[in-house]
Amino acid sequence: MKNIALLGATGSIGCSTLEVVRNNPDKLRVRALTAGKNWQRLAEQALEFRPDLVAIADKDAYGELKNALSGSSVRVEAGDEAVLAAVEMQPLDAVVAAIVGSAGLRPVMAAIGKGLQICLANKETLVVGGSLVMQAVRRAGLDLLPVDSEHSAIFQCLQNCPADSVHKIIITASGGPFRSFSREQLADVTPEQALKHPNWDMGGKITIDSATLMNKGLEVIEAHWLFDKAYEDIEVVVHPQSIIHSLVEFSDGSVIAQLGWPDMKLPIQYALSWPQRWSPPLPPLDLVKIGSITFESPDPQKFACLAYAYEAGRAGGIMPCVLNAANEISVAAFLNRQIGFLEIPAIIRKTLDSFKNQEVTTVDQLLEVDAQAREIAAALITEGKH
Repeated sequence: MKNIALLGATGSIGCSTLEVVRNNPDKLRVRALTAGKNWQRLAEQALEFRPDLVAIADKDAYGELKNALSGSSVRVEAGDEAVLAAVEMQPLDAVVAAIVGSAGLRPVMAAIGKGLQICLANKETLVVGGSLVMQAVRRAGLDLLPVDSEHSAIFQCLQNCPADSVHKIIITASGGPFRSFSREQLADVTPEQALKHPNWDMGGKITIDSATLMNKGLEVIEAHWLFDKAYEDIEVVVHPQSIIHSLVEFSDGSVIAQLGWPDMKLPIQYALSWPQRWSPPLPPLDLVKIGSITFESPDPQKFACLAYAYEAGRAGGIMPCVLNAANEISVAAFLNRQIGFLEIPAIIRKTLDSFKNQEVTTVDQLLEVDAQAREIAAALITEGKH
């Protein structure tokens, strides 16, 4: 029995993780659940899975959550420190890190400090603090198990392969809902259109990131840290069917790919079961039903966010942190109809240009840079300077 803490339980990854737990009651036990604001869903999950602790970051939601769980044995806490306390539970073997955005960095670092297995679904943790996170992982002698479908695919392709045999990593992208749109069409897209992903059922922020291709940019930075590859050796290829989740090209020219339906339960389960493989959480892949798969290059003129992510990744230091913070603020503004779709990369560009790079030394430094970048991006939105 593996005891887990699920950070970010009410989002799409969190709900899929609990589906995996539901399907494997003899293998997985939930000890702690955390959420940001959605106390109603968190309460429902707690009543079903009966963790020892639930923690909600929004202190204003504490009363409602406490009342909803009155009469149960579940301990209820609130605030950012309560979320950190979730990794202190005993017994605890693994943490599924599914908090959206840079808010996931401190809990992941705390879990690494406890020597827990990390199932990482929060790519922003490595985007913002990759050097610090990987140093901590190496010091602790831990395995950092990727949950993102693309990085899980790469991880699976690399099993039992010497590190020096890897020539190139190829990350696939669906292209999002606007793959065939002209730049003129992109100027008029609405949040409703952007949230209709053709293949995946995901949360709002990541769905918009998919539409801008920023999601692929963040995944490139994550892959750089996870697999220790130079940015020149990480390629993004648009694959509209989302059946091949990523590929690895080896030094002899061989290419290994991982295929599966576009459903997060498979990579989540693989991270939780590794190095074993449990009973399938999905129907078998039907190649005849799929029929054909296609590939194309991403268009950097229409989707500048991907280029900005490569640029920030190569620059290193604080620049990926700035990139991520500006993107989170811009995406939220787009969803709130404060800006248009093409203004997302424009705000990110101006925010990046406003910073002089620094070497990363501490988590507190990164959190300060994150806050500064958010203020600058928000001011650009308010003033209309983008």
